[in-house]
Amino acid sequence: MSATPRVETGRPAKLYFYADRHTAERALQAGEFRLRPNGQSDPAPGALPASQILPFGATKTMATVGFLTLSLSTALSEKLTRKDTAGLCCVVIHNTEEFGERVHRAVHKALPQWAGIDAAVAYGVPSALGAAFTRGRHLSGQKEWLFAWRPMQPALSLNPIIIQIGSIASLAELREPDQERSS
Repeated sequence: MSATPRVETGRPAKLYFYADRHTAERALQAGEFRLRPNGQSDPAPGALPASQILPFGATKTMATVGFLTLSLSTALSEKLTRKDTAGLCCVVIHNTEEFGERVHRAVHKALPQWAGIDAAVAYGVPSALGAAFTRGRHLSGQKEWLFAWRPMQPALSLNPIIIQIGSIASLAELREPDQERSS
């Protein structure tokens, strides 16, 4: 008897958005985030493209269309404690529920003909949400939380877009690499 992959319910207590200083400041002050087409460069074993985001349908025509995604992490990276990561910053989101709802509202407003979901990515095993939420085991250190949207009509474009959800300064804080650590 094989176990069904578990889909994590509820957002984690904190989410981490890693970026250069300018992008991280824009994220904190304006709530500006870039949605990018999902990558197909590293499909995980057993991930079937036709089953991406199963709650929204498993039709082959929709699965081949792709998704716009926003990727965050559920863990604070040790890279923020190393001096060789100059320029890397992190927005630590403390109120993940409010953040997630604002992201989904902004995308719905910008892309009303799209359906979205967010969940933890599964590593090394197929996600119940399909290939969009499945990565190879070797990427498990990313501890990714993925927001993904797909067009409800196959002809819609997958161009990157920028959304703004308003300042998230009351929900989050900016962290920079630890400059006090000795070499």
